[in-house]
Amino acid sequence: MAIFLTGSTGYIGAHVAANLLETHGASLNLLVRGKDAQEAAVRLWSAAQLHMEFPKFYEYLQTRIRIFPGDLTAPQFGLNRDDYDRLIHTTDSVIHCAASLNRKSEKNCLNVNLRGTLEVLQLARRSHYYHGLRRFSNVSTVAVAGKRSNEIVSEDRSIDWERSDYDPYARTKKFCEHMVRELLPDVQITIFRPSIVLGDSRYPETTQFDMVKAFVFLAGLKALPFRPNDRIDIVNVDFVADAIATLHQKSDPRYDTYHLSSGRDSQTFREVTSALAAAQQTRKPIFLPFLEKPFSGAVNGLASRKGSMAYGASLMKVFMPYLVWNTVFDNTRVTSELGRKPTPFSKYSYGLLKFSREQNFTYPYKPWPAATAGGSAA
Repeated sequence: MAIFLTGSTGYIGAHVAANLLETHGASLNLLVRGKDAQEAAVRLWSAAQLHMEFPKFYEYLQTRIRIFPGDLTAPQFGLNRDDYDRLIHTTDSVIHCAASLNRKSEKNCLNVNLRGTLEVLQLARRSHYYHGLRRFSNVSTVAVAGKRSNEIVSEDRSIDWERSDYDPYARTKKFCEHMVRELLPDVQITIFRPSIVLGDSRYPETTQFDMVKAFVFLAGLKALPFRPNDRIDIVNVDFVADAIATLHQKSDPRYDTYHLSSGRDSQTFREVTSALAAAQQTRKPIFLPFLEKPFSGAVNGLASRKGSMAYGASLMKVFMPYLVWNTVFDNTRVTSELGRKPTPFSKYSYGLLKFSREQNFTYPYKPWPAATAGGSAA
């Protein structure tokens, strides 16, 4: 029996897969896009190489990973009947990590987040019918809390259906949580809500650059349009992945919903920028909060144009609301259960910034070794 994990080639999903394999000795059923097993295995290797060398990855591929080449949004994932039945009967629990983070495209979010989640739930219901499902873990987001300002939000006070959402991503993830609870009433459910996931506290390398680009842009400004004492809830991905894997494997977690965040320990803009300035031996930026509206207007204007400036502005437009809401998400549940806290962003932010600049926001992927045969699918 194995854990069915979606999103294993994504940033958080790849960290979760590595944690489950390396720390928990788990076996995994992985849905990976690809026309066949070899193409899917190559995609999986691209995601895994941030975490392990090829010999270890290949060993896992032969012994504890079963790849199902398919599409999250296709009926029964586009698998043939035998493979879909095999997935049903070999899945003992589910971690649904796959999602579209395209905050500008409602169509994309609807397709991947809603239709994709519905397909995963159908698989879970069938597995539960035949042999019982141990647990269904859904990776959501703190953004389901909708538009907030100057708040500390607990898990039980996040969902407010009368409150407006920031974007299609937040809206669809809120409905995904609702579907999970409604369609799996007799299965143990765990909801994980990460905040802004940015970087790994153990090393500077990353494969996820969208939010990093916005961060690097802001780090290069001599004046920032923010209030210096506002807090920004950034959490390291290794903490997030460990929390998901550990609590999913735990027989009886204390709660059914967890904020994977920095919570009340979230650092202020002043703390983060001071640490970066010290690491780079540069002057600290000044804060001009009265420029927030003009800055946002300029960003919105540039985002509607074409070219590299427009791309950078479109990224900033997407993340701007999360930078100025001065809202953090209480993480007492997860820190008390794990017995540790996330690493403060200031402790590892300079390494992340330096790596991203030096690599021009690309990860130096290694090709699949030519002399090695591909791993088999189901």
